[in-house]
Amino acid sequence: MEVGAVAAMRYVKDGIKAARLVMQHTGHTLLVGEQASAFAISMGLPGPTNLSSSESVQKWSKWKENRCQPNFWKNIVPVDSCGPYHPKDIAELGKGTCSSANLMAAVESRSSHIGLHNHDTISMAVIDKEGHIAVGTSTNGATYKIPGRVGDGPIAGSSSYADDEVGACGATGDGDIMMRFLPCYQVVESMRLGMEPTLAAQDAIKRIARKFPDFVGAVFAINKNGLHAGACHGWTFQYSVRSPEMEDVEVFTVFP
Repeated sequence: MEVGAVAAMRYVKDGIKAARLVMQHTGHTLLVGEQASAFAISMGLPGPTNLSSSESVQKWSKWKENRCQPNFWKNIVPVDSCGPYHPKDIAELGKGTCSSANLMAAVESRSSHIGLHNHDTISMAVIDKEGHIAVGTSTNGATYKIPGRVGDGPIAGSSSYADDEVGACGATGDGDIMMRFLPCYQVVESMRLGMEPTLAAQDAIKRIARKFPDFVGAVFAINKNGLHAGACHGWTFQYSVRSPEMEDVEVFTVFP
């Protein structure tokens, strides 16, 4: 099994190509930050490139005008500005650490950040004519994320995972929650143990939902024979499939 990934990489557009270069030309699994950008450029990818668009600049400006709300900070002061932020008093913070009510409030506050229109994850699995399986995920990350944040996209087993002996999985949604469960690793291993893709996908999503009932996310699963399925929580999920026998791409809709 070969894996390559990059994270927090700026000024280089082709993140998935950079990840493949890590896989093909290094003994590492993951490169991050400015050094990942330098690596990608040194290996021939275009850069440094300004990746901002007029749309993204406008969205960022409106967010700043709205006092940087919403955002992913918690247990900090001030709560209604662009910072700089500082931790709340330690004693005050400790009061609610083990409170289920406070935990649920934190989860509910996250749910408004994640949805169909504020992230752009693409995950794809391919089975070639010899039965080899490859999977990859590319994403710009969560909108309004804290600088330096790394989500589930580059984490093997979280946003994607594949094994020629079994099949593959791709995921999207609240990566900060999902990466704690490695849902795609779970899906593939469940299929290895005999689960059909539908049950394997549903099981992985249910494991997350039991701990975080308000999370938003989805996975697709495909076994080595091409049987596929999806499962989701908190939204309606669509994925597309194309095979040599099909005249065109077919879109499948999965309901929570």
